[in-house]
Amino acid sequence: MLEVRRLRLLCDLARLGTIAAVAQAHTYTPSAVSQQLSALEREAGLPLLERTGRGVTLTPAGRVLVQHGETVLAALEQTTTALAALATGLSGPLRIGAFPTAVRTLLPATLVALAARHPGLELMVTELDPAAVPDALREHRLDVGLVHDYDIVPVRPDPMIDTVALLDETVYLALPATGSGSLREQRDADWILASPGTLCHEVTLNVCRAAGYTPRARHQADDFTTVLALVAAGQGVALVPELATVKPPPGVWLVPLPTRRRTRIAYRQGAAAHPAVAAFITEIRTASSAYGLPPALPGTRITPNNSRRSGEPR
Repeated sequence: MLEVRRLRLLCDLARLGTIAAVAQAHTYTPSAVSQQLSALEREAGLPLLERTGRGVTLTPAGRVLVQHGETVLAALEQTTTALAALATGLSGPLRIGAFPTAVRTLLPATLVALAARHPGLELMVTELDPAAVPDALREHRLDVGLVHDYDIVPVRPDPMIDTVALLDETVYLALPATGSGSLREQRDADWILASPGTLCHEVTLNVCRAAGYTPRARHQADDFTTVLALVAAGQGVALVPELATVKPPPGVWLVPLPTRRRTRIAYRQGAAAHPAVAAFITEIRTASSAYGLPPALPGTRITPNNSRRSGEPR
C-alpha cells in the first residue's frame, strides 16, 4: 500500500525539481525527504529516482506514479469536500491568500459577510503574490487564493489547481494630470516599474515594447497605492489595473489601454464543491460587483471606460 504523504513528496519533487526544495516546502530536512522517498520506492517495488550528478531525476516508474499520484491527491480532496458538505454549518479554518490590492479593496467586505453568515469559520488572510498562491495551495498552507495574469503575458495553468473567473479588468496608463495621454508619447517619460522578475514588471515591458520603445525606469514600487502617489507627485508614469484606480489621489490622469488583467479564484483540484470554498467564491464575487467590477465569465471582456482624471465620476 502506498503512503499518501510520501506520494505527495514525490509529486512535489516532480514540480520543484530538487529534494532540498521539497524539504524547504515541508519544513523537513533533506535527509528526511530522502528517507521517505526511499520508503515509497520500497512500497512501489520499483526504483522511482535515479542520481544525475548531485541531483535526482524521476525514472519511468516515478513519472507514472506522479501522474497517477496527482489523480489520487485530487480524489482525496474531493473526499474531504464531500464529507465537509455533510456537516451542519461551516466551521474550522479557511486560509485565504490574496494580493495587496485585493486585500485592501475586496477582502474586507468579503470577510465581514463570511463572518456574519458563517460564524464558525476561522478566517485567516495572508497577503501573497499571486505567483506564490499555487504552491501555497498544493502545500496546504492556503485553502483558497487569488491569482491573475494579463492577456499580453498569460500564465501556464497548474494541473493540480482549479480556478474560476472573478474579474476582467482594464489596465490604465497613469499619468500626472499635466501629462500627455498617448502611450507612444511616453517614450521619453520616467517610468515607475514593479520589481524585476514580477509579472507586473514584465507586462509593462511588453506593453511599451509593443508601442516601439523600452521604458526608462526611475522608481521601483510594487504597491499600486505607492505607484499612484508617485504619479500624482509628478515622478513618472505607470501601468495600473482597474481595481487599483477605485480611489486614485488627486492629480492623476487615467487612460484606458486594450490590455486586460484577469483575476481568478484558485483552490486545490477537487475542492470546488467544498462549502467553505463555495461560500468564499459567492461573497468575493458580491464584493467585486460592489466596486463596479462584475464577476467575469471565461472569455468575456469589459469595455474600457473613457479616459478620466482622478475625482471624476466613474
